[in-house]
Amino acid sequence: MENRHCVACNKTFQPRPQSPHQSYCSAPNCQRQRKRRWQKNKRQTDSDYQYNQNQAQKAWSKRNPDYWSLYRKSHPEYTERNRSSQKRRNRQANAGSIAKMDASVSVNSLPSGIYQLSHITDDAIVKMDVWIVEISVHDCICTKIEKIAKR
Repeated sequence: MENRHCVACNKTFQPRPQSPHQSYCSAPNCQRQRKRRWQKNKRQTDSDYQYNQNQAQKAWSKRNPDYWSLYRKSHPEYTERNRSSQKRRNRQANAGSIAKMDASVSVNSLPSGIYQLSHITDDAIVKMDVWIVEISVHDCICTKIEKIAKR
């Protein structure tokens, strides 16, 4: 079998006979990169895998509720870097705040179209679970409906 170049590190390697289409060498960093690429592709193309990963993440978060607060306390450089990155993202979005307090608008200014809805909670800025919905705005002249009681 002929030598190949690793997709990750570009070093030459001899593929294993059991894996004739092998494209990554056996170096631990290259295998980690292979696995990350596989997982990313799997999450994007397999809804069952995405759902299972989401459920596993929720279960882990439930078992480790203090993880992020403890991590931030023990890694102040991470906390500061994250804080400054978030400020930069907020400035780039030309937003004075992350959430608008006056988000409701009059019905007449809402155009028909497809919108993405997501659940907003106090503890998170971004959520992975979103709904895609289509909203159609209809103009109608409503008349007063009088209720007539039957006797």
